[in-house]
Amino acid sequence: MSGPICGYIMITLHPTLASHADDIAALLNTAFGPGFRARTAERLRENNTAIAALAYIARDQHDALVGSISYWPVRLGRAAGLLLGPLAVDARVQGKGVGVQLMQTTLDLVDPARFAFVILVGDLDYYARMGFATAPAQVHLPGPVDPARLLIRAEESVFEQLSGTLRPAPELC
Repeated sequence: MSGPICGYIMITLHPTLASHADDIAALLNTAFGPGFRARTAERLRENNTAIAALAYIARDQHDALVGSISYWPVRLGRAAGLLLGPLAVDARVQGKGVGVQLMQTTLDLVDPARFAFVILVGDLDYYARMGFATAPAQVHLPGPVDPARLLIRAEESVFEQLSGTLRPAPELC
């Protein structure tokens, strides 16, 4: 998959492979700093396995890795869902639509019959364009997080019923 971003950069999206691990780790460390693994969302990735079919990278016209996205299986009560992230974009191409293209492509692949919601910690102004809204007050992460940054994308009937503390669900891989 490929497409122009803001008229001057071309990227291609590729499913993530094990051989991309070092480049992705470098991108994440650069984008978020070495302490990002201490964040609450990381507790949901520990002892969990990313959904391979939804993990993608973006490469620019020079074949450099400029973006990465992954999803992790989680549960809220009995409802199965996905934790989006990390979504990282190289600083040199931020604001050029790379993150949006990664999200749009991968969110289109999510099977709502299997995963009723997608949750993340992020900026509502950025993620609202992809259908995310602030999580209901009764939804929590297993650690501190700013409630205004806890965002969910789900059908309204599902959204209204979500409740509890998010937990990893590696059995859903």
